[in-house]
Amino acid sequence: MQKITISKNEAGQRADKFLSKYFSEAPKSFLYKMMRKKNITRNKKKMTGQEKLSEGDEIFLFLSDETIEKFRGRKEAERIAKETGNISGKLDILYEDEDVVFVNKPCGMLSQKAHPSDVSLVEHLIRYLMDKKVVTEESLLSFRPSVCNRLDRNTSGIVLAGKSLQGLQELSRLLKERTMKKYYRTIVVGKISQPKYLKGFLKKDEKTNLVTVTSMQTEGSVPIETEYVPVQISESYTLLEVHLITGRTHQIRAHLASVGHPIVGDTKYGDRKINSQFRKDFGLSGQLLHAYRVEFSNEGIRLSNLSGKTVKAKPPRLFEQIEKALF
Repeated sequence: MQKITISKNEAGQRADKFLSKYFSEAPKSFLYKMMRKKNITRNKKKMTGQEKLSEGDEIFLFLSDETIEKFRGRKEAERIAKETGNISGKLDILYEDEDVVFVNKPCGMLSQKAHPSDVSLVEHLIRYLMDKKVVTEESLLSFRPSVCNRLDRNTSGIVLAGKSLQGLQELSRLLKERTMKKYYRTIVVGKISQPKYLKGFLKKDEKTNLVTVTSMQTEGSVPIETEYVPVQISESYTLLEVHLITGRTHQIRAHLASVGHPIVGDTKYGDRKINSQFRKDFGLSGQLLHAYRVEFSNEGIRLSNLSGKTVKAKPPRLFEQIEKALF
């Protein structure tokens, strides 16, 4: 017999989902059978798998050591530990508590893997937490810290991540319900002197990974809302602060381009001639878009540390260099 005491990172999820992670090599039919026969119990009582686990709950496994070892699936946790072994885990941490961590992602880093061989912010985050002894190979078997929002590879700035299951779930909820406000800084082509609120419809082409923005809804399109305020203005360029109200793929980039103000350096939706000049003058290879600030409401936040909190991220050095040169 073995006993599992549910930790904070494991609490809040359904028992069957936890067991599926813990015994990643076991068929679900086997797990349900073991629960029916009371070979797997919760707090010494029969369980169905539908129960929501609480911190401190005790899961008793009346199984042989051989069976437990067979179905544990340690290879995945060992793979993650080995994969991140050569990563420094050095990150620009903007805010951290026991449930969440906010990172200032640099340009060029993926938020999450696009291919199995990629090294993304998630891998850097896991190595950072392993180095701090917050995460272990054992804990990775039942919960893996992860990011809650994604930025394009060449977009820098704030990425929100959950260290605990509660943190991951709450940040995901806030993003889904738009309780949290997200602001970006960007330099666009053209002179913009007044704030503006934009509405439209966005449709993504999965094959090309490009989106189109229209004023009327078409089949497969989704509504988008973007708001901006000019911060600095020159005759040819404007530094904008953009409030991302809905968060769709390439929304800011495509929405601004659709109204005649493409982002400087944007190779997908921008002006090729202007981009070429900035590449020549400054070595710019990606869009000047930075996730600058997040603001949390004073109400409806289940993580008290985040209530009313504002977090800012310093733009990359090249962004500031170009900003200084233009304005």
